[in-house]
Amino acid sequence: MANIPYDNFYLSNEIEDQFNSHLDLARFVTVDNSLSGNAGMTRIIHTYSATDGTEKLAMGEGNTKDITAEFSEKEYTILLAQNRFKFYDEEAMNDPMIVSAGIRHAAADMFNTMNGDIFTEFSLAPLELTVDAFDFGAFAQAAAMLNIENLEGERIFAFVSIADMAEIRKALLEQLRYVEDYARSGYVGTVAGINLYTKKDAAPGTVIVATKDAVTLFNKTGTEVEQERDGNTRLNTVYSRKYYIAAMTDATKAVRMKLESSDEEGGGGGN
Repeated sequence: MANIPYDNFYLSNEIEDQFNSHLDLARFVTVDNSLSGNAGMTRIIHTYSATDGTEKLAMGEGNTKDITAEFSEKEYTILLAQNRFKFYDEEAMNDPMIVSAGIRHAAADMFNTMNGDIFTEFSLAPLELTVDAFDFGAFAQAAAMLNIENLEGERIFAFVSIADMAEIRKALLEQLRYVEDYARSGYVGTVAGINLYTKKDAAPGTVIVATKDAVTLFNKTGTEVEQERDGNTRLNTVYSRKYYIAAMTDATKAVRMKLESSDEEGGGGGN
C-alpha cells in the first residue's frame, strides 16, 4: 500500500515549534515577527548611533561638545532559508522515526543558517576597543562603551573563541563568576557584569560584547511547507522555508574588543 504524505499543517507546526525553541535558547537578539514580503524584496532599516560628549571640567568651564544621536538607513534584502528532506515509503515503514528525525534536523539546520547571518551582524559592530589583554579592566571598559545607564539591570553578553576563553579563564581566576540564572548552552561565567559564551567559530583575538538590542531578527511568522511525491518510485520530498532579515539596529549596543596584536576580524556562522 502506498504511503500517504504527511499533512502540511502538521509538518509546518512541527518545524515552527523547533524553530521557535532555538530562538528562545539563543536570547542574543531582538525578535520582530512583523516582517512581510517575499525573498528578494528590500526593506529600509534604521541603525541608531550616538557620539560621546562627557567632559571633565574645572570650575568656570563648560562643555565644548554635545552628545548627538542619529540614525543611518540601510537597505536589506529579505532572505529565504529553504531546505529539502527526501524519504521513501519503505524507509518510513521500516523506521517510523525517520520522518520526525529529518524534520527536526531541517529545523535545526535552518536556524544554524540564520544564526550565521545574525553573528555576521554582530561582527560588523562599528564600535571598536583595542586592549592589551582580555582582563577585568578590558571587559569593564567595553561595558562602559555600550551607553547603558543601569548596567545592573541589563544583560550584557560576549562571544569568545575557544582559544581566547582558555586564556581568559587563566587570567581572571576568581573574578570569573558563574551565575546559575544565566546557565544555558555555551555559558562559561560572568565578569564585570558581562556573561561570557564560548563560540567555536568566533575569531581568535576578537571578542564581541553586546546586548540583544544590537541586532534584530525580522522574522516572517510561520514556516512554509511544501511536499512532492513521485508515485512511481514512492519518493517523498518535503521543503521547508523561512523568510527573514538579520540586521544591526543599534550600533551603540555592540563592541568589537580586539587584542592589540591581533589582526583578526569577526567571523560568522555556526553556533
